[in-house]
Amino acid sequence: MKETSTVGLNRSLGLWSALSLVIGTVIGSGIFFKQASVLQMTGSTNLALLAWLLGGLITLADGLTLSEIGAQIPHTGGLYQYMTHIYGEFWGFMSGWMQVIVYAPSIVGSIAGYLGLLMVNFFGVSSFWKAPIAIVTIVLIAVLNMLENRYGATFAIVTTICKLVPIVVIIGFGLFFGHESALGETITSVHQSMGNFGVAVLGTIFAYDGWILITNLGGEIKHPEKLLPLAIILGISIIIVLYLGVTYGIFRSMSATRINALGENATAYFATSAFGVWGGRLINIGIMISIIGALNGKIMSFPRIYYAMAAKHQLPFAKHLGRLNAKTHTPVVATLTLLGLTAAMILTIDTDRLSELCIFVMYSFYIAAFVGVFILRRRHGGQPRGFHTPGYPVVPIFAIVGTGFVVISELFSDFTGAAASMVVIALGMPLYFYLKRKYRDTHDPDVI
Repeated sequence: MKETSTVGLNRSLGLWSALSLVIGTVIGSGIFFKQASVLQMTGSTNLALLAWLLGGLITLADGLTLSEIGAQIPHTGGLYQYMTHIYGEFWGFMSGWMQVIVYAPSIVGSIAGYLGLLMVNFFGVSSFWKAPIAIVTIVLIAVLNMLENRYGATFAIVTTICKLVPIVVIIGFGLFFGHESALGETITSVHQSMGNFGVAVLGTIFAYDGWILITNLGGEIKHPEKLLPLAIILGISIIIVLYLGVTYGIFRSMSATRINALGENATAYFATSAFGVWGGRLINIGIMISIIGALNGKIMSFPRIYYAMAAKHQLPFAKHLGRLNAKTHTPVVATLTLLGLTAAMILTIDTDRLSELCIFVMYSFYIAAFVGVFILRRRHGGQPRGFHTPGYPVVPIFAIVGTGFVVISELFSDFTGAAASMVVIALGMPLYFYLKRKYRDTHDPDVI
């Protein structure tokens, strides 16, 4: 198919598409497995619910804060564009470099690998097929997202609806038929040895992560100054309700002791006991669909960072990565690049560990973006433009403190990983200065 760099992205995504991408990208497998781990870390069902709520409120503060920036800078590339606009092209490059080289392929590879593991267990085949299944899955999703963006958006809507079915069933059964009522129960032995409310909140924050990827599609959302903030805020709010609902439903249906003993199998046990063997299998199918939906959101959004950076000549082979397909108006080469890097990582390294190494740097960039709200207001004479964060300045400060908690926790719990992520950042510096010198006389096109 003929391609040309003069082709523009289709600004065709409406509220439902954007909302589905927020919800679908965040909700993967965590909602089905994390109830026991959060309970173990808090030692109390009430504290576990509070941890889920606090993690959600921190995430909502993040979303409210970033929405003010996104409404002012509604361009393709999200965080990369925000960092560039607020702090200059060097820091924009650094935030983009970390994402395109390590974070994007490793997070996609990690999720795809977990899906492969679930599938080999579900169908009872050899573990040899884990990697091939993972790669085939991302290839199929990537091909879908090389078509017009409405196809990926429609798939996001369908998978989001499908993943909501088992979630609503769990919540409904717990509310109306649950009889164990673990609410108020404690696990004394676990609380004494492992209880750590801060670690539990940290775990829930990670479960809420992924909503920011919708900002990568800012150049394809209709009226982004209005719809982008609305999709982020509504999406995060719905996710908070769903996470609390599932946790509450399980606590209403099983004792705290049993949940603790079953660990990650608590939800599957609940489904089997409530609906029989087929109930457990349907939950597993729901989890796999949920993961596929999360993969779709990531594979749809991440290539936009490659495209945005290439359009500003901040990546090698920028001429190719910055092209859009003439018929589909999608970044096909960028999508293929993400696909190739991900497949290589799945076959050669531990993508789970590699994605964990990115947490320290990525959340540091989040903090910088949140601070950017104050910087932009100062530039504009203290007044917001377009959407303004409710509760300013308290909400942005809450977002900064909450995200700072993640960064500090990672620094103390995984100093080696934090240092390794800084090394990756440092490796991008020579490339930045090389490309800057090479294209110093080039007038960079605007990315919309």
